[in-house]
Amino acid sequence: MSGGTAPRAERRLAVPGGLAAVPLRRFLLAHALPGAERHADGVHTRTFPTAAGPVVADVDLGTAPRCEQVVVRLVAPGEVAGAERVVDEVAARVRRWLDLDGPHAAAEAALGADPRLGDLVAARPGLRVPRTVVGAETAVCTVLGQQVSLAAARTFAGRLVAAWGAPVAAGLAAFPLPAALAAAGPDAIRAATGVTGARARTVHALAAALADGLDLDAAAGDPRAAAAAHAALLALPGIGPWTADYVALRVFGDSDAFLAGDLVLRRALGGVGAKEALALAERWRPWRGYALLHLWTAEVFADAPAPAR
Repeated sequence: MSGGTAPRAERRLAVPGGLAAVPLRRFLLAHALPGAERHADGVHTRTFPTAAGPVVADVDLGTAPRCEQVVVRLVAPGEVAGAERVVDEVAARVRRWLDLDGPHAAAEAALGADPRLGDLVAARPGLRVPRTVVGAETAVCTVLGQQVSLAAARTFAGRLVAAWGAPVAAGLAAFPLPAALAAAGPDAIRAATGVTGARARTVHALAAALADGLDLDAAAGDPRAAAAAHAALLALPGIGPWTADYVALRVFGDSDAFLAGDLVLRRALGGVGAKEALALAERWRPWRGYALLHLWTAEVFADAPAPAR
């Protein structure tokens, strides 16, 4: 349990079909942004935007290999006006973020018969595709992760939080709003984070587009809007297919999104090239996103030691 007033506003979220909790906990820990998130003993604590303003909540997955319910608790709810209504809003975001209502069962039924994926699916029933809490945050962090390690991307994102994040509660800050990054300019972004000039310009261009009305969250579940947003991302300087497809997977909720050029994926497939990976994945349609998560998980998040906190 996080610090602050003892949580009172709480929701217990049912998980249809159960959840493969071990890889999800490792995924969340590996992606936790310094200053905005922390993860310990199966509890992920982070900021959430709400109509009442940003709040901090604990998302408790427990410590068992499988999770049948997720518990959401507001941290310091006594400081939140309308805490019961706010925790309902946070719970809805958590359901989307953790893919609790996603089509994992249909994906498993289709992929479980595949000779390459069958054993992976059988080993991890209930594996979900982590989506997003805030599309703009995920998109900016994805740009910061281009061509660098996940650890480096977390460091860069943490520096953004330190420079422009707004303190919320429990020692955590909200991820910077696009308008703040757009107003800062590329030189300030480069100075604060230590990324290259080209990467800083891409972060700034993305932030400016988001501040100017590019709504990535609104594209979730709407194929036409998602296609338009995908094209808008590709039109920005420094954003290529890997970044746009990763946003499609996690923000738009596209269960068929596939990052054929991803190095971890290609390693999981035996060191194939991007074209071969794309050809192999044809038989996994329309569940290539879930296939991708099974392959990523087997390579990185399943049996390897958990990353340092």
